[in-house]
Amino acid sequence: MERKLANPAPLGLTGFALTTWMLSLVNAGFFTGASVPLVLASAFAFGGTAQFAAGLMEMPRGNTFGCVAFCSYGAFWWTFALFVHFFSAGVSGEFVAWWLAMWGVFTFFMWIGSLALPRALQMVFLALWITFALLAAGDFTGLEAVKHAGGYVGLVTAILAFYLAAAEVINETHGREVLPVGAPKSAIGHGAAQPAE
Repeated sequence: MERKLANPAPLGLTGFALTTWMLSLVNAGFFTGASVPLVLASAFAFGGTAQFAAGLMEMPRGNTFGCVAFCSYGAFWWTFALFVHFFSAGVSGEFVAWWLAMWGVFTFFMWIGSLALPRALQMVFLALWITFALLAAGDFTGLEAVKHAGGYVGLVTAILAFYLAAAEVINETHGREVLPVGAPKSAIGHGAAQPAE
């Protein structure tokens, strides 16, 4: 009898979405830096640990894209929380901007990879690399308005990820497509790259 593995994508997407939403509220200017400790707690536990675990769970499913995405962004949140809490003193805004820019580069090529996958996932990665680009530009220029713009796009990113997570759970439990995610543009690598079945 063939064993069916649970789909870890909703766990990873929700950990990513919730933590992104909380940080983006600060970046957009709705809350001050005094609220960041709750973001850090979410980053350690949900955005980091739960998302990284989801990435590891993608391995036996043969899902390279999901493994790389969830493990990488889980590590992103761990790094962010460790940096802000322990190591940020004396680090220039320009150096932080380069870190964000490199995450933007990584996210951009992941977005290219997502073009063979459901359109809802494509939208998450499109919004995310724009978010990183704006946040990096905000730190490079020192313009608060650009950082706020990155926060607003981050909120959109979180909403898109929440939607996809909800669709994954609801569609699977109902055994049919209740929330549409958009058919993949290509069937290339369907068995190895599809984030969820």
